[in-house]
Amino acid sequence: MRYDAIIVGGGAAGLFCALTAGQRGKRVAVLEHNERVGQKIAISGGGRCNFTNLKTSPENFLSGNPGFCRSALARFSPWDFVAFVEKHGIAYHEKKLGQQFCNTSSKEIIRMLLAECAAGGVDIRCGCRIGDVRQSGGFELSTSLGEFACDALVIATGGLSFPKLGATDFGHRIARQFGLRTTTLRPGLVPLTLGGSDLAAFREVSGVSLPVRASAGGATFEESLLVTHRGMSGPAILQISSYWSPGSPVTLDLLPGVNLPSRSPKTSIQALLAERWPRRFADAWCVALRTMVVPKSCSPADLARIDRLIHNWKIGFEGTEGYAKAEVTLGGVDTGDLSSKTMQARSVPGLYFIGEVVDVTGWLGGYNFQWAWASGHAAGIAL
Repeated sequence: MRYDAIIVGGGAAGLFCALTAGQRGKRVAVLEHNERVGQKIAISGGGRCNFTNLKTSPENFLSGNPGFCRSALARFSPWDFVAFVEKHGIAYHEKKLGQQFCNTSSKEIIRMLLAECAAGGVDIRCGCRIGDVRQSGGFELSTSLGEFACDALVIATGGLSFPKLGATDFGHRIARQFGLRTTTLRPGLVPLTLGGSDLAAFREVSGVSLPVRASAGGATFEESLLVTHRGMSGPAILQISSYWSPGSPVTLDLLPGVNLPSRSPKTSIQALLAERWPRRFADAWCVALRTMVVPKSCSPADLARIDRLIHNWKIGFEGTEGYAKAEVTLGGVDTGDLSSKTMQARSVPGLYFIGEVVDVTGWLGGYNFQWAWASGHAAGIAL
């Protein structure tokens, strides 16, 4: 069966590209290897889908070419996607920092995308596993559902995060098959793991959360930190993980904007800190830093030293929780091999890459969805 365009991957970018091209009169098929589309959409935002961020700008993305995303983001804004949401009567709210969530369920976004695809006559095939991809007057695909052919092929298969949802390296392999480069891949927006004495000190306080300011790799995020049984997570750690390099510390300000008193307290340091932190965390931090001092031995110099440690605590992480817990994949198809306007491969006419498979990775908070919509729209218009 022949189509104007085949889109491999029924996630956010693939479905949006499909509906955009289909509603422009193109004969489009979406091939999805899972039994249903939108599985990552379904679990996003705690099941309520943080579908965009109104403050989206190119500065919210990591890439070997930071300016690559600018064109697509400018031509399809967060407000453009909000218009789709409002058109379908989906109730939504802003949680914080420009993040937009469905009031009820992320399934509403999936239903919206499917309705828009239906309006464009898009043929969606699920449970379709692709074997061979060949270029011959267009593209030919051998699949578990038979042979398909198309004039244009769009790869929207995502990255390596959430393998339990079927994530594979298919998109990267296709890029390399056709001579495109891929950048180094690693988990992004991922919890970080501790080892040794730090793990021993903090594993017993798993579940404790507190506001912090985290810094690494030239970036700083002020969000909450969550202690886990293997290390640390929470928005602050997830955000900074994308900038962290193994072997380098993360600097944590554990009391942003708050300083300890300059005079010796009438209680222990643990008790003083417990007025500002959960008590269990205060005890664990004192153990980890060996600052278990009592009032009589706590001079103003001691307090100043502890205050500096609190605001400039350099902690070394052993690694990450890997792709199983990563929100996204850092790296992907090298943007130097793609057109920023159309997402088409410069050296292979008719071959496009969109969404997470490309070396464009957003911050936590709806930015990666906006990249999916924008890059899918750019390719859908170009097809």
